[in-house]
Amino acid sequence: MASLINTVYVRAGSSPPYLTQAQLWEEEDHYFDSGSNNPHNSPMIPQTVFDRAAYENYTSAFYAFEATVPSDEDLKAALAKVLQHYPHLVGRLSFVNGRTCFFLNNWGVLVTETLVETTLAEQLPFNPSSEEVRQLLPPEGESDLLQLQLNRFSCGGLVIGATYHSRVADAQSMSSFFVAWARVVRGLDVEPLPFHDRAAVCRPREPLNVEFNHRSIEFKKTDMTPVESPSVETIIINYSTEFIDKLKAKVLDEENCDPDQTLSTFECLLSHTWKKLSQARGLDLEASTQVRIPVNGRTRIEPAVPMEYFGNLVLWAYPSLKVQDLLQNTHAYVAKAIHDAISRVDSSYFKSFIDFGEEVEGKESLEDEELEAMEPDYGNTLCPNLEVDSWLGYPFHKLDFGSGSPWAFFPVPKNQTEGYMNFLPSCNGDGGVDVVLSLLPEHVQVFNQISHSIDD
Repeated sequence: MASLINTVYVRAGSSPPYLTQAQLWEEEDHYFDSGSNNPHNSPMIPQTVFDRAAYENYTSAFYAFEATVPSDEDLKAALAKVLQHYPHLVGRLSFVNGRTCFFLNNWGVLVTETLVETTLAEQLPFNPSSEEVRQLLPPEGESDLLQLQLNRFSCGGLVIGATYHSRVADAQSMSSFFVAWARVVRGLDVEPLPFHDRAAVCRPREPLNVEFNHRSIEFKKTDMTPVESPSVETIIINYSTEFIDKLKAKVLDEENCDPDQTLSTFECLLSHTWKKLSQARGLDLEASTQVRIPVNGRTRIEPAVPMEYFGNLVLWAYPSLKVQDLLQNTHAYVAKAIHDAISRVDSSYFKSFIDFGEEVEGKESLEDEELEAMEPDYGNTLCPNLEVDSWLGYPFHKLDFGSGSPWAFFPVPKNQTEGYMNFLPSCNGDGGVDVVLSLLPEHVQVFNQISHSIDD
């Protein structure tokens, strides 16, 4: 489907001709020495405890644009400029004095250029499970922290496939990076500038006050046995503005709804999908089910952390219900359980986690104290539980490379995990929500049949 045209590394501040992969590896000793052998004194930035709680894998996404997008050369030139403000993305991971660090050596971003013989309109809507779509993603490297693939279609349309290491930054940070790149393409300054002071954001209290069992909540034991990979299918479900308005009106009218508590679109829609997914899975009524929900610390920590902070600053809420309670109670009851769980991940919780990171830093040993993020194994099934991400608040309307906001965008789970879903603003631009959802094939048909039924 996609024919390879070119592969180069774009460094911060670089200009054509860009280095090929072979040329870059010839300079590996110059750019990749770490530890005591660091002749150019490239900064070594230790990972924060939030970085260590993020998944040790890559996150991938697509952004599709119509034909008036600038040329690949203009995109690469703007990328070289904007990367001067994002040194972590052109660095590498390195292990120094018992700690994983970001080695800010300006190694570069791997950019692959391809040509697709069909038109973009012929490919939309994308099927996130198809092999053809996955060919639009850059090859996952062992050390490159950001990789981009510029897929140019015969009509001139462009699909940008992006893959980045989850330990570098969270989705909030990466959405800001892409908006900044688009601004530079259009001849604008990067505004606002990213905030990089990780030490200031993660400064512990004196004395330390670890109030929660973070070792078993955000991290797991390292000797867990992987689960055999089942077959998983990824689908996209659209909920229109009309559907969401009807759902929220129903929630507000139910007897369990607290008139003094504001429930978000995310909380209302998650209450609905949690119910329907539990029905589609045919869960035992006596079983318990929970949802893992990311909570952005920028809006929780007091005093507030700038939204421009570049890095990981996410912890998780875990609303849990008995299946019988989930199915037999109202949407308002379920939405309140979600809201209350998210509310508990407050400033005190984040500061306790920061103190935990400092406490571990003082006594950690590689043999028995190494922390491993609480992530599902490859191909794992989360049933009866769910994991959800939400991109509803991200500024996709500002992601304009010159032809307006994207026609389509969505994450692509490279390691598909049953029970994972992501809430996205609808590509229709009508205020609706697209839900990208991975399920076992035998549950997909049932869910499709009941996904828009509100009254049962």
